[in-house]
Amino acid sequence: MPAGGAAPTPASGSMNGVGSLAPFVTELDRLAPSFDIRGEQIQIIRTPAEFYETLKDRIRKAQRRIFLSTLYIGKSEKELIETLQEALRKNPDVKLSILTDALRGTREAPNPSSASLLAPLVEEFGADRVEIRMYHTPNLTGLRKQYIPRRINEGWGLQHMKLYGVDDEIIMSGANLSTDYFTNRQDRYHLFSSKEVTDHFWSIHSGATSFSFLVQPSKEPAGFTLSWPESNSAPSPLEKPQSFIKHTTSTLQTLLHPSSKPAQDISDTRVYMLGQMSQVMKPDTSTELPIITHILKTLALPAYRESSWTFTAGYFNPAPSLTKLLLGTASSSNTVITASPEANGFYKSKGVSGLLPDAYTLLARRFVHRVHHEGRENDITLKEWRYGVVGQPGGWTYHAKGLWVTMPGDKNPAMSIIGSSNYTKRSYSHDLEAGALIVTRDEGLKARLAEEQLWLQEHATKATRDDFARTERRVGLKVRVAMWIVSLVGGAL
Repeated sequence: MPAGGAAPTPASGSMNGVGSLAPFVTELDRLAPSFDIRGEQIQIIRTPAEFYETLKDRIRKAQRRIFLSTLYIGKSEKELIETLQEALRKNPDVKLSILTDALRGTREAPNPSSASLLAPLVEEFGADRVEIRMYHTPNLTGLRKQYIPRRINEGWGLQHMKLYGVDDEIIMSGANLSTDYFTNRQDRYHLFSSKEVTDHFWSIHSGATSFSFLVQPSKEPAGFTLSWPESNSAPSPLEKPQSFIKHTTSTLQTLLHPSSKPAQDISDTRVYMLGQMSQVMKPDTSTELPIITHILKTLALPAYRESSWTFTAGYFNPAPSLTKLLLGTASSSNTVITASPEANGFYKSKGVSGLLPDAYTLLARRFVHRVHHEGRENDITLKEWRYGVVGQPGGWTYHAKGLWVTMPGDKNPAMSIIGSSNYTKRSYSHDLEAGALIVTRDEGLKARLAEEQLWLQEHATKATRDDFARTERRVGLKVRVAMWIVSLVGGAL
């Protein structure tokens, strides 16, 4: 960067060593591991049904490995289990590793649960071919674990990564593995056909399984047991939470940081590997938040006035630092997409969770007011996504999350972040998250990224301060009290 901190002038539509991406790339190379691939190695999947069919197709063709990291697998996903069985029966060389969250995966026990659905795979194919693991947060132990209701205890930390790897390909997504995510819950899905990218996330997956409970089949009513193998890389988070964190930090540190410096120039496409593991890393050297922070701070430079960005999160509650950075960018023509209450998965659900759609409405309203007070109404538009009403025939929910950045003088995004993170305070303090940052000069990939952000807006309409002021959009006191209580006892939305 020139003396005095002035940013280099972006070259219109270019992406070379001295172009508009140079101020981004130099720091990105320092922050996170990356691999150079071709744009054609990234396929963007559009719909839940296409995601499901692609996943099943890849599983059926597996030759060596299948690894699935997800929050949970729906307790009735018989077809997915049958597809995994088919692959394991067809090819004795295939090994399967599944990682889910322990709280979410055992919530219904002793009734049918993720754990009881998966345990029979170990019984049929043996522990040498099938490994089922469940991560448990070190943040929910003792009295907290005993008294906080199961329906809301997820606020204290989860295995939230979504990594769907088969052989040398991986689908990065924000979607879990259950019927709604395969039918009527809109998310994002990128298929990377790259051994290097897949191997990296296999290492992340394996690292996390090494400090997770092992699921074994059992004749007990629940159908499974959870054990803590002696070979694990850390002691149990329920027995020694602080020692657990010390060991997990050691396991993850080397996986999240670059071991070598990439080539100076990006000839086609560079993919940066993002990991946010704040709860299990002390000191916290996670990479996702620093990278998004760097991108948004760079976009605040005057040279990026003609750039634009699109940001989406189904559950709209960006970490306070991100809200400030989004509002502080110099970029114009920016869009935020979030779920309308009718497209929120918790809409009209029972108990405390039924308050969540109104909580997110309150947060979106506050954001729109901040946009107004900071004089950015001409630059930043908030849109609410709605397709029918959740719970009614034809009603969809919205779960997509990500960031797209278009450079000055260009019409299509050259950068995009895909992954599991909802970009919330909780994502950056409580959950295990994984993602990828794509930086590309490939025109075909840039066009596909542009199409993706546009069709996600097909069912989205602008929400203004006047819209939020309408009587039916007002949020009651009980929602505000519930938000306060959750934060008071150490949880997060």
